[in-house]
Amino acid sequence: MNRWRKTLIAASVGMAASAAFVATPAPGQAQASLIAKYLCTGGVAGGAGVEVEAVVTPRLEAGGMLDVNWALRYATDTQFGSPGFFAKGSTLNLEGMVEITGAWNGQLRPKGFKDQPELVPGDFLDLPEGLSDAGSVRRPGTIRVRPGDLFVRFKPAKGEVMVNDNNPAVEYSGTWTSGGTAEEFGDHLYDLHETSQKDAVARLSFTGTQVAYISRRERGLGPVRVLLDGKGITDPLVEPGKDRNGVPMTGTRAKEVLWKSPVLKYGPHTIEIVNAEAEKAYVDAFQVTTGEIGEPPTHNQATCKLKGDPGAIELTVPGNSPSPTPTTPTPDPSKTPTTTPTLPTPTGGTTPPVVPSNPYNPGPGDNVAVVSTSPRPTRTTTVTATPKPTTTRFVKAQVLKTPKGGVDTGEAPETGGAGSYGLIAGGSVLLMGSATGGLLLRRRRATHAGGAQR
Repeated sequence: MNRWRKTLIAASVGMAASAAFVATPAPGQAQASLIAKYLCTGGVAGGAGVEVEAVVTPRLEAGGMLDVNWALRYATDTQFGSPGFFAKGSTLNLEGMVEITGAWNGQLRPKGFKDQPELVPGDFLDLPEGLSDAGSVRRPGTIRVRPGDLFVRFKPAKGEVMVNDNNPAVEYSGTWTSGGTAEEFGDHLYDLHETSQKDAVARLSFTGTQVAYISRRERGLGPVRVLLDGKGITDPLVEPGKDRNGVPMTGTRAKEVLWKSPVLKYGPHTIEIVNAEAEKAYVDAFQVTTGEIGEPPTHNQATCKLKGDPGAIELTVPGNSPSPTPTTPTPDPSKTPTTTPTLPTPTGGTTPPVVPSNPYNPGPGDNVAVVSTSPRPTRTTTVTATPKPTTTRFVKAQVLKTPKGGVDTGEAPETGGAGSYGLIAGGSVLLMGSATGGLLLRRRRATHAGGAQR
Protein backbone atom coordinates (compact mmCIF):
# COMPACT_ATOMS: atom_id res chain seq x y z
CA MET A 1 0.00 0.00 0.00
CA ASN A 2 1.32 3.46 -0.91
CA ARG A 3 2.64 5.45 2.06
CA TRP A 4 0.61 8.58 1.23
CA ARG A 5 -2.51 6.53 0.84
CA LYS A 6 -1.99 5.09 4.32
CA THR A 7 -1.49 8.59 5.76
CA LEU A 8 -4.71 9.85 4.13
CA ILE A 9 -6.76 6.93 5.51
CA ALA A 10 -5.35 7.43 9.02
CA ALA A 11 -6.23 11.15 8.94
CA SER A 12 -9.79 10.36 7.78
CA VAL A 13 -10.30 7.88 10.62
CA GLY A 14 -9.10 10.49 13.16
CA MET A 15 -11.49 13.13 11.82
CA ALA A 16 -14.43 10.71 11.96
CA ALA A 17 -13.65 9.84 15.57
CA SER A 18 -13.50 13.54 16.52
CA ALA A 19 -16.82 14.32 14.78
CA ALA A 20 -18.63 11.71 16.91
CA PHE A 21 -18.08 13.89 20.01
CA VAL A 22 -19.05 17.19 18.39
CA ALA A 23 -22.68 16.08 17.77
CA THR A 24 -24.12 16.33 21.29
CA PRO A 25 -27.74 15.15 21.55
CA ALA A 26 -30.23 17.86 22.56
CA PRO A 27 -32.75 17.18 25.36
CA GLY A 28 -36.06 15.88 24.04
CA GLN A 29 -39.58 16.97 24.82
CA ALA A 30 -42.93 15.21 24.56
CA GLN A 31 -46.37 16.73 24.85
CA ALA A 32 -50.08 15.87 24.65
CA SER A 33 -53.38 17.75 24.98
CA LEU A 34 -56.91 17.17 26.19
CA ILE A 35 -60.19 19.06 25.69
CA ALA A 36 -62.10 20.33 28.73
CA LYS A 37 -65.73 21.44 28.24
CA TYR A 38 -67.30 24.00 30.59
CA LEU A 39 -70.71 25.46 31.38
CA CYS A 40 -70.40 29.03 32.70
CA THR A 41 -73.18 30.66 34.73
CA GLY A 42 -73.72 33.99 36.48
CA GLY A 43 -72.19 37.40 35.87
CA VAL A 44 -71.32 38.09 32.24
CA ALA A 45 -72.62 34.61 31.30
CA GLY A 46 -76.22 35.74 31.85
CA GLY A 47 -79.09 33.56 32.95
CA ALA A 48 -78.91 30.94 30.16
CA GLY A 49 -75.22 30.23 30.63
CA VAL A 50 -72.34 30.02 28.17
CA GLU A 51 -70.47 26.92 27.01
CA VAL A 52 -66.71 27.14 26.54
CA GLU A 53 -64.09 24.63 25.38
CA ALA A 54 -60.45 24.69 26.49
CA VAL A 55 -57.61 22.73 24.87
CA VAL A 56 -55.20 22.08 27.76
CA THR A 57 -51.56 21.42 26.83
CA PRO A 58 -48.83 20.94 29.46
CA ARG A 59 -45.19 21.07 28.33
CA LEU A 60 -42.12 20.03 30.27
CA GLU A 61 -39.51 22.59 29.25
CA ALA A 62 -35.74 22.58 29.63
CA GLY A 63 -34.73 23.66 33.11
CA GLY A 64 -37.46 21.69 34.87
CA MET A 65 -40.33 24.11 34.14
CA LEU A 66 -43.87 22.81 33.66
CA ASP A 67 -45.73 25.20 31.33
CA VAL A 68 -49.51 24.76 31.04
CA ASN A 69 -51.36 26.50 28.18
CA TRP A 70 -55.10 26.74 27.49
CA ALA A 71 -56.56 27.61 24.08
CA LEU A 72 -60.19 28.83 24.42
CA ARG A 73 -63.23 29.12 22.18
CA TYR A 74 -67.00 29.45 22.49
CA ALA A 75 -68.71 26.09 22.03
CA THR A 76 -72.05 27.61 20.88
CA ASP A 77 -73.40 30.91 19.53
CA THR A 78 -74.18 32.11 23.06
CA GLN A 79 -71.36 34.31 24.37
CA PHE A 80 -70.41 36.44 27.35
CA GLY A 81 -72.13 39.85 27.27
CA SER A 82 -71.23 43.34 28.37
CA PRO A 83 -72.92 44.31 31.65
CA GLY A 84 -73.24 47.99 30.73
CA PHE A 85 -72.03 51.05 28.82
CA PHE A 86 -68.25 51.26 28.78
CA ALA A 87 -65.54 53.15 26.96
CA LYS A 88 -63.00 51.37 24.80
CA GLY A 89 -60.38 49.42 26.73
CA SER A 90 -62.41 47.16 29.03
CA THR A 91 -60.95 43.67 29.50
CA LEU A 92 -62.36 40.16 29.80
CA ASN A 93 -60.19 38.26 32.29
CA LEU A 94 -60.13 34.47 32.59
CA GLU A 95 -58.39 32.36 35.21
CA GLY A 96 -58.30 28.57 35.24
CA MET A 97 -57.20 26.03 37.81
CA VAL A 98 -54.88 23.09 37.19
CA GLU A 99 -54.34 20.46 39.87
CA ILE A 100 -50.89 18.79 40.01
CA THR A 101 -50.60 15.52 41.94
CA GLY A 102 -48.00 12.78 42.25
CA ALA A 103 -44.30 13.42 42.73
CA TRP A 104 -45.07 17.16 42.85
CA ASN A 105 -48.29 18.41 44.48
CA GLY A 106 -49.62 21.87 43.89
CA GLN A 107 -51.78 24.08 41.73
CA LEU A 108 -51.21 26.25 38.69
CA ARG A 109 -53.58 29.07 37.72
CA PRO A 110 -53.35 29.89 34.00
CA LYS A 111 -54.50 33.45 33.27
CA GLY A 112 -55.25 35.60 30.24
CA PHE A 113 -57.21 38.69 29.18
CA LYS A 114 -58.63 40.37 26.07
CA ASP A 115 -59.16 44.09 25.43
CA GLN A 116 -62.67 45.07 24.30
CA PRO A 117 -64.00 47.88 22.07
CA GLU A 118 -66.57 50.45 23.28
CA LEU A 119 -69.50 48.52 24.69
CA VAL A 120 -73.21 48.77 25.33
CA PRO A 121 -75.23 46.32 27.40
CA GLY A 122 -75.41 42.91 25.78
CA ASP A 123 -72.50 43.35 23.36
CA PHE A 124 -70.57 40.11 22.85
CA LEU A 125 -67.21 39.92 24.63
CA ASP A 126 -64.13 38.59 22.87
CA LEU A 127 -62.29 35.69 24.53
CA PRO A 128 -58.52 35.84 25.13
CA GLU A 129 -56.51 33.70 22.73
CA GLY A 130 -55.13 31.60 25.55
CA LEU A 131 -54.21 31.23 29.22
CA SER A 132 -50.84 30.17 30.64
CA ASP A 133 -48.96 29.53 33.86
CA ALA A 134 -45.72 27.72 34.76
CA GLY A 135 -44.03 26.14 37.75
CA SER A 136 -40.80 24.31 38.58
CA VAL A 137 -41.01 20.48 38.80
CA ARG A 138 -37.40 19.37 39.26
CA ARG A 139 -38.24 16.40 41.47
CA PRO A 140 -38.06 13.13 39.47
CA GLY A 141 -41.20 11.06 39.27
CA THR A 142 -44.64 10.94 37.66
CA ILE A 143 -47.09 13.82 37.96
CA ARG A 144 -50.71 14.13 36.82
CA VAL A 145 -52.10 17.34 35.32
CA ARG A 146 -55.88 17.75 35.60
CA PRO A 147 -57.87 20.92 34.69
CA GLY A 148 -60.27 22.35 37.26
CA ASP A 149 -62.77 25.22 37.38
CA LEU A 150 -62.61 28.32 35.20
CA PHE A 151 -63.48 31.86 36.36
CA VAL A 152 -64.49 34.77 34.10
CA ARG A 153 -64.35 38.39 35.27
CA PHE A 154 -65.04 41.63 33.44
CA LYS A 155 -62.93 44.73 34.17
CA PRO A 156 -64.49 47.95 32.84
CA ALA A 157 -62.43 50.71 31.28
CA LYS A 158 -62.22 54.12 32.91
CA GLY A 159 -64.23 56.67 30.97
CA GLU A 160 -67.60 58.22 30.10
CA VAL A 161 -70.33 57.03 27.73
CA MET A 162 -73.34 58.97 26.48
CA VAL A 163 -76.61 57.00 26.40
CA ASN A 164 -79.12 58.57 24.00
CA ASP A 165 -82.80 58.90 24.90
CA ASN A 166 -83.71 56.52 22.06
CA ASN A 167 -81.39 53.78 23.30
CA PRO A 168 -83.35 50.57 24.07
CA ALA A 169 -81.76 50.56 27.54
CA VAL A 170 -83.90 53.58 28.47
CA GLU A 171 -87.40 52.52 29.53
CA TYR A 172 -90.42 54.85 29.54
CA SER A 173 -93.66 54.61 31.47
CA GLY A 174 -96.57 56.98 30.94
CA THR A 175 -97.14 59.11 27.87
CA TRP A 176 -93.96 60.12 26.04
CA THR A 177 -93.32 61.23 22.47
CA SER A 178 -90.07 61.06 20.58
CA GLY A 179 -88.98 63.26 17.74
CA GLY A 180 -86.04 64.79 15.95
CA THR A 181 -84.91 68.33 16.63
CA ALA A 182 -83.30 70.99 14.47
CA GLU A 183 -79.53 70.89 14.28
CA GLU A 184 -79.36 74.51 15.48
CA PHE A 185 -80.53 73.48 18.97
CA GLY A 186 -77.58 71.10 19.40
CA ASP A 187 -79.40 68.27 21.19
CA HIS A 188 -77.52 64.99 21.53
CA LEU A 189 -78.01 63.10 18.26
CA TYR A 190 -80.67 65.73 17.40
CA ASP A 191 -83.63 64.11 19.13
CA LEU A 192 -85.62 64.28 22.42
CA HIS A 193 -88.26 62.48 24.42
CA GLU A 194 -91.03 64.75 25.68
CA THR A 195 -93.97 64.41 28.11
CA SER A 196 -96.55 66.63 29.84
CA GLN A 197 -98.01 63.85 31.96
CA LYS A 198 -97.52 64.04 35.70
CA ASP A 199 -95.54 61.11 37.15
CA ALA A 200 -94.38 59.92 33.71
CA VAL A 201 -91.01 58.13 34.22
CA ALA A 202 -87.87 57.59 32.15
CA ARG A 203 -85.61 54.92 33.67
CA LEU A 204 -82.06 53.73 32.89
CA SER A 205 -80.32 50.76 34.42
CA PHE A 206 -76.52 51.06 34.20
CA THR A 207 -73.29 49.70 35.65
CA GLY A 208 -70.70 52.25 36.71
CA THR A 209 -69.67 54.70 39.40
CA GLN A 210 -71.59 57.86 38.41
CA VAL A 211 -74.48 59.04 36.24
CA ALA A 212 -75.74 62.40 34.96
CA TYR A 213 -79.10 63.56 33.54
CA ILE A 214 -78.60 65.49 30.27
CA SER A 215 -81.36 67.65 28.74
CA ARG A 216 -82.44 71.20 27.81
CA ARG A 217 -82.85 74.31 29.94
CA GLU A 218 -85.78 76.16 28.49
CA ARG A 219 -88.57 78.52 29.49
CA GLY A 220 -91.86 76.76 30.35
CA LEU A 221 -90.39 73.44 31.56
CA GLY A 222 -91.73 72.02 34.83
CA PRO A 223 -89.75 70.52 37.74
CA VAL A 224 -88.64 66.89 37.79
CA ARG A 225 -87.70 64.50 40.53
CA VAL A 226 -84.60 62.20 40.25
CA LEU A 227 -84.53 58.80 41.93
CA LEU A 228 -81.28 56.85 42.33
CA ASP A 229 -81.62 53.15 42.99
CA GLY A 230 -85.28 53.79 43.85
CA LYS A 231 -84.60 56.55 46.38
CA GLY A 232 -85.26 60.27 46.05
CA ILE A 233 -82.07 62.19 46.76
CA THR A 234 -82.90 65.58 45.22
CA ASP A 235 -84.25 68.31 47.47
CA PRO A 236 -85.36 70.68 46.14
CA LEU A 237 -86.53 69.37 42.77
CA VAL A 238 -84.56 69.87 39.57
CA GLU A 239 -85.91 72.86 37.63
CA PRO A 240 -84.94 72.79 33.91
CA GLY A 241 -87.01 75.98 33.35
CA LYS A 242 -84.39 78.03 35.27
CA ASP A 243 -80.65 78.61 34.87
CA ARG A 244 -78.04 77.56 37.44
CA ASN A 245 -78.70 80.71 39.44
CA GLY A 246 -82.41 79.98 39.71
CA VAL A 247 -83.36 82.69 37.21
CA PRO A 248 -86.11 81.74 34.70
CA MET A 249 -84.72 80.96 31.26
CA THR A 250 -85.19 83.36 28.36
CA GLY A 251 -83.84 81.04 25.67
CA THR A 252 -82.81 77.43 25.11
CA ARG A 253 -79.58 75.67 26.10
CA ALA A 254 -79.06 72.09 24.87
CA LYS A 255 -77.06 69.24 26.45
CA GLU A 256 -77.06 70.80 29.90
CA VAL A 257 -76.06 68.64 32.87
CA LEU A 258 -79.27 69.05 34.91
CA TRP A 259 -78.25 66.59 37.65
CA LYS A 260 -75.20 64.49 38.49
CA SER A 261 -74.95 61.76 41.11
CA PRO A 262 -72.21 61.48 43.72
CA VAL A 263 -69.47 58.92 43.12
CA LEU A 264 -70.99 55.48 43.68
CA LYS A 265 -69.58 52.10 44.43
CA TYR A 266 -68.97 50.34 41.14
CA GLY A 267 -71.85 48.07 40.29
CA PRO A 268 -75.38 48.03 38.87
CA HIS A 269 -77.55 51.07 39.54
CA THR A 270 -80.75 52.74 38.25
CA ILE A 271 -81.68 56.35 37.62
CA GLU A 272 -85.30 57.53 37.19
CA ILE A 273 -86.53 60.90 35.90
CA VAL A 274 -90.08 61.58 37.17
CA ASN A 275 -92.16 64.48 35.85
CA ALA A 276 -93.26 66.14 39.09
CA GLU A 277 -96.11 68.25 37.61
CA ALA A 278 -98.37 68.24 34.57
CA GLU A 279 -95.95 70.44 32.67
CA LYS A 280 -93.54 69.83 29.81
CA ALA A 281 -90.41 67.74 30.57
CA TYR A 282 -87.58 66.54 28.33
CA VAL A 283 -85.12 63.66 28.35
CA ASP A 284 -82.15 63.98 25.98
CA ALA A 285 -79.45 61.58 27.28
CA PHE A 286 -77.66 60.10 30.27
CA GLN A 287 -73.92 60.21 30.87
CA VAL A 288 -72.56 57.06 32.54
CA THR A 289 -69.11 57.31 34.13
CA THR A 290 -66.85 54.50 35.30
CA GLY A 291 -63.89 55.35 37.50
CA GLU A 292 -60.57 53.57 37.88
CA ILE A 293 -61.02 49.92 38.86
CA GLY A 294 -58.02 48.15 40.38
CA GLU A 295 -58.92 44.47 40.11
CA PRO A 296 -61.72 42.88 38.07
CA PRO A 297 -64.84 43.14 40.26
CA THR A 298 -66.31 39.87 41.48
CA HIS A 299 -69.98 40.81 41.05
CA ASN A 300 -69.68 40.33 37.27
CA GLN A 301 -67.88 37.00 37.72
CA ALA A 302 -69.05 33.92 35.87
CA THR A 303 -68.08 30.50 37.26
CA CYS A 304 -67.43 27.69 34.79
CA LYS A 305 -67.80 24.06 35.84
CA LEU A 306 -66.54 21.03 33.93
CA LYS A 307 -69.05 19.06 31.87
CA GLY A 308 -68.03 15.46 32.50
CA ASP A 309 -64.55 14.13 33.23
CA PRO A 310 -61.95 15.38 30.74
CA GLY A 311 -59.29 13.00 32.07
CA ALA A 312 -55.74 13.95 32.97
CA ILE A 313 -52.28 14.11 31.43
CA GLU A 314 -49.40 12.22 33.02
CA LEU A 315 -45.82 13.40 32.77
CA THR A 316 -42.78 11.54 34.02
CA VAL A 317 -39.93 13.79 35.11
CA PRO A 318 -36.72 11.69 34.96
CA GLY A 319 -33.66 12.21 37.13
CA ASN A 320 -30.08 12.77 36.06
CA SER A 321 -28.49 10.38 33.56
CA PRO A 322 -24.87 9.94 34.75
CA SER A 323 -22.09 9.76 32.15
CA PRO A 324 -20.46 6.34 31.55
CA THR A 325 -17.21 5.85 33.49
CA PRO A 326 -14.30 5.24 31.10
CA THR A 327 -11.97 2.31 31.88
CA THR A 328 -8.25 2.55 31.16
CA PRO A 329 -6.03 -0.56 31.37
CA THR A 330 -3.06 -0.39 33.75
CA PRO A 331 0.11 0.18 31.66
CA ASP A 332 3.07 -2.24 31.89
CA PRO A 333 6.25 -0.22 32.73
CA SER A 334 8.43 -2.74 30.87
CA LYS A 335 6.54 -2.27 27.58
CA THR A 336 5.06 1.20 27.71
CA PRO A 337 6.97 4.52 27.99
CA THR A 338 6.00 6.97 30.72
CA THR A 339 4.19 9.23 28.24
CA THR A 340 1.33 8.01 26.12
CA PRO A 341 2.54 7.82 22.47
CA THR A 342 0.34 8.77 19.58
CA LEU A 343 1.58 5.72 17.62
CA PRO A 344 2.23 2.09 18.68
CA THR A 345 5.40 1.52 20.68
CA PRO A 346 8.30 -0.32 18.97
CA THR A 347 8.52 -2.93 21.75
CA GLY A 348 5.78 -5.07 20.27
CA GLY A 349 2.04 -5.15 20.70
CA THR A 350 -0.35 -2.18 20.61
CA THR A 351 -1.27 0.11 23.46
CA PRO A 352 -5.09 0.14 23.90
CA PRO A 353 -6.47 3.62 23.22
CA VAL A 354 -7.99 5.61 26.11
CA VAL A 355 -11.76 5.99 25.70
CA PRO A 356 -12.68 9.69 26.19
CA SER A 357 -15.61 10.48 28.48
CA ASN A 358 -18.95 11.54 27.02
CA PRO A 359 -19.07 15.38 27.10
CA TYR A 360 -22.91 15.48 27.44
CA ASN A 361 -24.17 15.25 31.02
CA PRO A 362 -27.81 16.38 31.26
CA GLY A 363 -28.86 18.54 34.15
CA PRO A 364 -31.99 18.06 36.25
CA GLY A 365 -34.20 19.85 33.76
CA ASP A 366 -32.47 18.69 30.58
CA ASN A 367 -33.85 15.17 30.59
CA VAL A 368 -36.38 13.80 28.18
CA ALA A 369 -39.91 13.70 29.56
CA VAL A 370 -42.30 10.84 29.01
CA VAL A 371 -45.83 12.11 28.52
CA SER A 372 -48.97 10.03 28.48
CA THR A 373 -52.56 11.11 27.89
CA SER A 374 -55.36 9.42 29.79
CA PRO A 375 -58.72 10.73 28.48
CA ARG A 376 -60.29 7.92 30.46
CA PRO A 377 -58.86 6.28 33.58
CA THR A 378 -58.56 2.94 31.80
CA ARG A 379 -56.73 4.18 28.71
CA THR A 380 -53.24 5.64 28.54
CA THR A 381 -51.23 6.67 25.51
CA THR A 382 -47.49 7.11 25.99
CA VAL A 383 -45.28 9.30 23.90
CA THR A 384 -41.54 9.01 24.56
CA ALA A 385 -38.74 11.12 23.19
CA THR A 386 -35.23 9.69 23.83
CA PRO A 387 -31.92 11.19 22.60
CA LYS A 388 -29.82 8.79 20.51
CA PRO A 389 -26.36 7.94 21.99
CA THR A 390 -23.27 8.66 19.95
CA THR A 391 -20.50 6.09 19.34
CA THR A 392 -16.82 6.34 18.45
CA ARG A 393 -14.85 3.96 16.20
CA PHE A 394 -11.27 3.26 17.08
CA VAL A 395 -9.02 1.76 14.34
CA LYS A 396 -6.20 -0.58 15.32
CA ALA A 397 -2.78 0.38 14.05
CA GLN A 398 -1.56 -1.69 11.09
CA VAL A 399 2.19 -1.80 12.00
CA LEU A 400 3.26 -4.21 14.70
CA LYS A 401 7.06 -3.77 14.69
CA THR A 402 9.64 -1.32 13.41
CA PRO A 403 12.97 -2.99 12.24
CA LYS A 404 16.19 -2.04 14.07
CA GLY A 405 18.35 0.49 12.33
CA GLY A 406 15.47 1.79 10.25
CA VAL A 407 13.83 5.16 10.42
CA ASP A 408 11.14 5.28 13.10
CA THR A 409 8.38 6.26 10.70
CA GLY A 410 5.75 3.98 12.08
CA GLU A 411 5.60 2.01 8.81
CA ALA A 412 7.29 -1.33 8.11
CA PRO A 413 9.33 -1.76 4.92
CA GLU A 414 7.80 -3.53 1.97
CA THR A 415 8.22 -7.32 2.34
CA GLY A 416 9.33 -9.78 -0.34
CA GLY A 417 12.85 -10.28 -2.08
CA ALA A 418 11.87 -9.75 -5.68
CA GLY A 419 13.02 -6.12 -5.62
CA SER A 420 16.60 -6.98 -4.43
CA TYR A 421 17.27 -9.67 -7.06
CA GLY A 422 16.00 -7.42 -9.85
CA LEU A 423 18.43 -4.67 -8.79
CA ILE A 424 21.47 -7.06 -8.81
CA ALA A 425 20.51 -8.50 -12.21
CA GLY A 426 20.11 -5.04 -13.72
CA GLY A 427 23.53 -3.97 -12.42
CA SER A 428 25.23 -7.06 -13.89
CA VAL A 429 23.74 -6.45 -17.32
CA LEU A 430 24.90 -2.85 -17.24
CA LEU A 431 28.47 -3.88 -16.26
CA MET A 432 28.69 -6.49 -19.00
CA GLY A 433 27.43 -4.01 -21.59
CA SER A 434 30.09 -1.49 -20.60
CA ALA A 435 32.91 -4.05 -20.85
CA THR A 436 31.78 -5.23 -24.29
CA GLY A 437 31.57 -1.66 -25.57
CA GLY A 438 35.13 -0.99 -24.36
CA LEU A 439 36.59 -3.98 -26.24
CA LEU A 440 34.88 -2.98 -29.48
CA LEU A 441 36.21 0.56 -29.18
CA ARG A 442 39.82 -0.68 -28.69
CA ARG A 443 39.61 -2.86 -31.80
CA ARG A 444 38.37 0.04 -33.93
CA ARG A 445 41.25 2.22 -32.74
CA ALA A 446 43.85 -0.53 -33.55
CA THR A 447 42.44 -0.97 -37.07
CA HIS A 448 42.50 2.74 -37.72
CA ALA A 449 46.15 3.04 -36.56
CA GLY A 450 47.29 0.19 -38.86
CA GLY A 451 45.73 1.85 -41.90
CA ALA A 452 47.54 5.06 -41.16
CA GLN A 453 50.98 3.32 -41.17
CA ARG A 454 50.46 1.96 -44.65
